Amino acid sequence: MKKNFRKRRATSVQKKKQVQRYTRLGLIILAVLTAILLVLTILKIVKPGWFEKGYFELSSEEIDASKPEIDVQLLTVNEYSRPGAETDKIRGIVVHYTANPGSTAMDNRNYFEHLKDTKATQVSSNFVVGLDGEIVQCVPTWEVAYASNERNKDTVSIECCHPDESGKFTQETYRSMVQLSAWLCMKFDLTEDDVIRHYDVTGKNCPKYFVEDEEAWKQFKADIKTAIANGGFEDG
Repeated sequence: MKKNFRKRRATSVQKKKQVQRYTRLGLIILAVLTAILLVLTILKIVKPGWFEKGYFELSSEEIDASKPEIDVQLLTVNEYSRPGAETDKIRGIVVHYTANPGSTAMDNRNYFEHLKDTKATQVSSNFVVGLDGEIVQCVPTWEVAYASNERNKDTVSIECCHPDESGKFTQETYRSMVQLSAWLCMKFDLTEDDVIRHYDVTGKNCPKYFVEDEEAWKQFKADIKTAIANGGFEDG
């Protein structure tokens, strides 16, 4: 009789310990799942772009305040400069130079526009930054521009004017390039490391000045980083 009692008691203790183990395990799993959910919630707030698969834009007072003045002069939809094709999720900003010394932003915009008539080639850009810092938008950011080869579908392109063959930009052009790049980074949840040169896509010497002067390129990206943090360009 005593033997059976001790056996039942031992079995009861084992079951109690087993329940305690399962309870502890359940609490651990619940804590892990709660932590994962918390991390995902924080990431959703801090880096919302990570959770988007298609084209998206962020909007806030800070982003709106950092937007530079843009003259919207959209091209006519045509197969030579504005095909009207939708982009994918924007993953980068590509900087170019016009390779046409002394030309203005509107000169280049009009060249893109006339391609529908001349049919000479397929080329365009989302934005053109002029010699006086003016910014002309040619193609919406949610549409493909013919600028960056295989990166046309997931990047926004910025074509930049320059006064001479060196490809070096005026201070006014440079300032607008930084402001525009920073605003686009904020708009598409990117960083200065997502700003690249045409050279980085194809190996082409474009933009010439930033390809031949690596330190100038590094400084440009540093200025974009500062502009993102401060909501605008600051003269150094």
